[in-house]
Amino acid sequence: QVQLVESGGGLVQAGGSLRLSCAASGRTFGNYAMGWFRQAPGKERELVAAISWTGYATYYADSVKGRVTISRDNTKNTMYLQMNSLNPEDTAVYYCAAATGSTVATMLKNGVDYWGKGTLVTVSG
Repeated sequence: QVQLVESGGGLVQAGGSLRLSCAASGRTFGNYAMGWFRQAPGKERELVAAISWTGYATYYADSVKGRVTISRDNTKNTMYLQMNSLNPEDTAVYYCAAATGSTVATMLKNGVDYWGKGTLVTVSG
């Protein structure tokens, strides 16, 4: 089992920045692709960004391209999501996720195996 714990959410004004962190524990010896999802009230959960185990390959949703950077530090078992130029539309619960496959393509094909409980990001106008 892998446990994922998000942190860094909070209230920020439009145009501001936040850095989310996801700390992994448990079977962290696995080569997991990881990603960030978000879910806003009344909307389906959507993939924001994903990153391969090596960090070489990344994916970004069109809605966040240019404003968001996903990264990871495997020596610390931690993944990050740097978010800049935030808009009220970015308000959502952000979830950390991990897949047993090591590549982004495998994650997109087979889905997510582990979820964090989420951290709330609220962007005020």
